[in-house]
Amino acid sequence: MIVPTRAGKLRGVRRRQGFVFKGIRYARPLEGGRRFAPPEPVPSWQGVREAAHSSLACPQRPPVQLPIRGLIGVLGGEHGPDSLALDVWTPALDARRRPVMVWIHGGAFVMGRGSTSLYAGRRLSLRGDVVVVTLNYRLGALGFLDLSSISRDWTANLGVRDQIAALEWVRDNIDAFGGDPDNVTIFGESAGGMSVGTLLGTPAAKGLFHRAIAQSGAAHNVSSPERAGQVAESFLQGLGVRGADRDALEKVDMEKLLDAQRETTIRLGLRSGDMPWQPSQDGDLLPGSPLEAIAKGLSRDVPLLVGTNRDEWNLFSFADVRRLDEAGLRRRFQRALPGRDARGTPLADLAFDAYRSAGRSTAPRDRWSAFMTDRIFRYPALRLAELQAEHNSRTYSYLFGWRPPLLPRRVGACHGLEIPFVFGTLRDPLLRPVLGTAGGARRLSDAMQDAWVMFARSGDPSHPSLPSWPAFEAGNQATLFLGRRPHVRESAFAAARQFWAALP
Repeated sequence: MIVPTRAGKLRGVRRRQGFVFKGIRYARPLEGGRRFAPPEPVPSWQGVREAAHSSLACPQRPPVQLPIRGLIGVLGGEHGPDSLALDVWTPALDARRRPVMVWIHGGAFVMGRGSTSLYAGRRLSLRGDVVVVTLNYRLGALGFLDLSSISRDWTANLGVRDQIAALEWVRDNIDAFGGDPDNVTIFGESAGGMSVGTLLGTPAAKGLFHRAIAQSGAAHNVSSPERAGQVAESFLQGLGVRGADRDALEKVDMEKLLDAQRETTIRLGLRSGDMPWQPSQDGDLLPGSPLEAIAKGLSRDVPLLVGTNRDEWNLFSFADVRRLDEAGLRRRFQRALPGRDARGTPLADLAFDAYRSAGRSTAPRDRWSAFMTDRIFRYPALRLAELQAEHNSRTYSYLFGWRPPLLPRRVGACHGLEIPFVFGTLRDPLLRPVLGTAGGARRLSDAMQDAWVMFARSGDPSHPSLPSWPAFEAGNQATLFLGRRPHVRESAFAAARQFWAALP
């Protein structure tokens, strides 16, 4: 169970089936002036390093409530500077060159880690005979503070650069773990799915992966230089630091830095679905919008699987016990969509009319959830699929619709619920009270794992355990519904597509 890497030897852990190597550093720790520096390769070492325990999480101060963080599995746990690391699960240490699946965790770019129990890759690795990699990357201000408009010496998008550095480690080392460096699939959920969309539009990432799966995330969540500057100004004011003084920022107490980051996160809109800390157009790593780069065909050779959950926003409204009436709903639309269209009609009025119902429900809370689901997740996913399908016919779409037996309407197929289905971790203690064992959950989980693995292996998710999965085209928007009775839907989101595409 000793594996040679380019930097040195690692000793992993043999399981009853397969092997796991945890806490593998792909970059040097965030100390000694490297807190806001690009990731640097790990120096070589002599002897054998133990790889039995996952690393600490990247420094973080989550702004949301504990029950929500637990439900979506992004509890970071203890954090520290020595956190740029990854875990590897493999069925065998041989030369079979298996498909490699690299997971990028979610958490609104401010929380989470790659080694939570929900992301344990053992079941997916063994079921699909694939190598599974999960990784950490810098979060919040450490990963996404952009002061490039103030100083030419500032390096922005460090979180994305960390992800690229991890993919470079995979390219250079994964063959020693039984993986194929020429068949790498990146997949991620929420901010991880948004990272997948960003990497599809990042020139420096081209060639480091060969297929992409974006779960509840697309390529829209990239800040303009103006927005990034606004976030930076708010953060520096809260911290009491002037300008792009990297030396001063390196010396600030980490807890104070995280407090200022959290205040900025809350002040600038996380509760409304806006994420202050996210990738930005820095004129360097991201010279422009990733969506525009994808539209021009930057990743034309990368098959794409992209999808959302039917009731995404239910997760974020679950703890919202305030009564919402028609007037309150209209005010929320006004805050979310200020401004007017070309004819002078308030955008909020257009939204109020377009979302007069949410399926069979006309309750204001359900309509708001449907609106936010479309705004933050569904329309961006559709747009990404449309643009990529213009260049690659192997583009596929899904809608996850399985609802848990406990609180099926209130929880619904909420944000993050598909993750344990993909990893086969339905019996995780965090989720067992919610998911139970009813409703064919295990059967659907098996089918989804098979489909994800087939896509990683061939670029096509079709599998006998599911209905025939047609490719997505702008004309038909063919989407596979993943629920108790999987089936194909065409033009399932035509109304949402029409409304959001018409907005200025």
